[in-house]
Amino acid sequence: MQTIKGPGIFLAQFMGDEAPFNTLENICNWAKNLGYTGVQVPTWTDRFIDLQKAAESKTYADEIKGLVNSCGLEITELSTHLQGQLVAVNPAYNTMFDGFAPKSVQGNYSERTKWAVQQLKYGAKASQNLGLNAHATFSGSLLWHTFHPWPQRPAGLVEDGFTELAKRWLPILNYFDECGVDICYEIHPGEDLFDGITYEMFLEKVNNHERACLLYDPSHFVLQQLDYKQYIDFYHERIKAFHVKDAEFNATGKQGTFGGYQSWINRAGRYRSPGDGQIDFKTIFSKLTQYDYKGWAVMEWECCLKHPEDGAKEGVDFIKKHIIRVTEKAFDDFAETNSDSEFNKKILGLD
Repeated sequence: MQTIKGPGIFLAQFMGDEAPFNTLENICNWAKNLGYTGVQVPTWTDRFIDLQKAAESKTYADEIKGLVNSCGLEITELSTHLQGQLVAVNPAYNTMFDGFAPKSVQGNYSERTKWAVQQLKYGAKASQNLGLNAHATFSGSLLWHTFHPWPQRPAGLVEDGFTELAKRWLPILNYFDECGVDICYEIHPGEDLFDGITYEMFLEKVNNHERACLLYDPSHFVLQQLDYKQYIDFYHERIKAFHVKDAEFNATGKQGTFGGYQSWINRAGRYRSPGDGQIDFKTIFSKLTQYDYKGWAVMEWECCLKHPEDGAKEGVDFIKKHIIRVTEKAFDDFAETNSDSEFNKKILGLD
């Protein structure tokens, strides 16, 4: 077994125009002063990292890594969540997702897809140059608008959708394999990979590709009323990244999992700062430790009530409290007796 690394923090929700959230060095010093030891770095803006440059220049990648290290931190993973979303977009969502792409490809959806695919490949090479072995992203979605089967889904629609999704991702997965990096899909509502079943459907289509791995975030499973603890038992071999994000689900006689088109604060299911929700993180950390998870515990702050800076401060101690330093010996070693094959035969009555 191995002790989980952390605490880390995902920087996406903290980026801003004012110090200390405006540059990589400033935000890293802020995170270090809070007690974090790692940062997950978003790449859809060049505020913190130029993704293409990090892919094409090992020298630049070394400079970024050195800057983070000089602040007393490590890079946990790079994130291409927004670019991954654009690998596959149903036309119903084209306008709403256009803002995730640069203006040069907005409105030109075939070019936008090509841009997104290239971004993922940059993410693979940049990760390799930075010495990382895991990368966080979304799968995108062609089928999400049909998740509730009304009107009735035409026969073969889901099969065709996952075939196309796999067709788009397989070259990316192969390139990640060349770079020695795992793609960690965050299983998330709004993606075609939103639960265990859909992940398995995708996995089958990409021939169980060894790089098609998982970012485990239990908050999304609470909102779906999925057993987030048993999920680890099913998929622990594929879990290579971990977001510590809390959530709660409080159904009423008026709304449930679909949320009634309400704002986050008025939904039955909503995200909370770590420790403020209903998730059993003691069991989660125990299971991940038991299964020898080798990655980071990274806090992702999303809460409709608490100020983000308070969530960040509290998240450090919350993760530290839950990380289990693994034991190097069995608790009953004090009662150990010397044995050999002859002694064992005597115990079994075989002498």
